[in-house]
Amino acid sequence: MEVVHLTRTELLVLRELTTGQTLAKVAGTTFTSVNTIKTHVRSIYRKLGVGSRAEAIARARELRLLK
Repeated sequence: MEVVHLTRTELLVLRELTTGQTLAKVAGTTFTSVNTIKTHVRSIYRKLGVGSRAEAIARARELRLLK
């Protein structure tokens, strides 16, 4: 199985993405700016090799990064 290393913050953002909230709401929940969340999301997508939220969630589940 492929190993993907996400930072603690990236994992937190990834978990928030599973809730279906907008990036603005994720930013509010995590007390960060929308631009910071967008940066984390781009990094998550790049590391997982995906291009959308749904693909990121599915890939993260495949890799057992999410329950």
